[in-house]
Amino acid sequence: MTGKLDLIYEKLYKHFGPQHWWPADSAFEVIVGAILTQNTNWSNVRKALNNLKKHKLLKPEKLYRISQKRLAALIRSAGYFNIKAKRLKTFLNFLFQSYQGSLKKMSGIDTGILRQQLLSVNGIGPETADSILLYALNKPVFVVDTYTKRILLRHCLIKENARYEDIQDFFMKNLKRDAKLFNEYHAILVRLGKEICIKKKPRCEICALKNYK
Repeated sequence: MTGKLDLIYEKLYKHFGPQHWWPADSAFEVIVGAILTQNTNWSNVRKALNNLKKHKLLKPEKLYRISQKRLAALIRSAGYFNIKAKRLKTFLNFLFQSYQGSLKKMSGIDTGILRQQLLSVNGIGPETADSILLYALNKPVFVVDTYTKRILLRHCLIKENARYEDIQDFFMKNLKRDAKLFNEYHAILVRLGKEICIKKKPRCEICALKNYK
C-alpha cells in the first residue's frame, strides 16, 4: 500500500502543486479556525477570524477574558455561533487550566497523550483534534475528513464501513511519519474532493487519478 499512496500523492502534487494550508498568522488562529470550521465553509470562518482580528482579540488571553456572549456575537458569521463560542471557551478553559494558556507548553506534551486530552474537551472530535495537532502544533498526525473517505472509497482502498481510526491508520502505517507530508497530502485530498471528486457528480474525466491503478 505504501507504493499506492506514494503514487497518489505524486500525481496530485504534480497536478495541484503545494497548497500552503492551513492559512493563518499564528498557531492559535489555526486552533480557533479548526473549531469554527465545524459544519460550515471556510469563507464564513475567514469572516469570523477577520472580525476577531479587527477587534484585536485573536490571542488566547484576550479570548479567555471576554464573555461567551460577546464571543458569540463576534463569530456570528461562522454559523452555530452560540455553540461554537461555548466550544471555544471550553477549549480555552482547558488551555489555561492545564497549560497556563501557553501553546508552547501544550505542544511539548507527547502527541498521543495530548490527543487524548483534546478529545476529552467537549466539542472537539477526532478531525478537529488532529487538525490542531497537525496544522497548529506541527505534530505528525494524519487528518481524515469526508473528502478523504470519499476518494479512498472510489478507488477501492477502504471499505464503506471504515472508521475514522481505520482510515487514519491506513495513512500513518504506510507513509513516512512527517508533518509536512501529512499537511500537503491532506490538503490536496481536500482540494481534489472539492473540485473534482464531487459527491454527486464526480468529474472523473479530468481527474489526475483517472489512470491510477
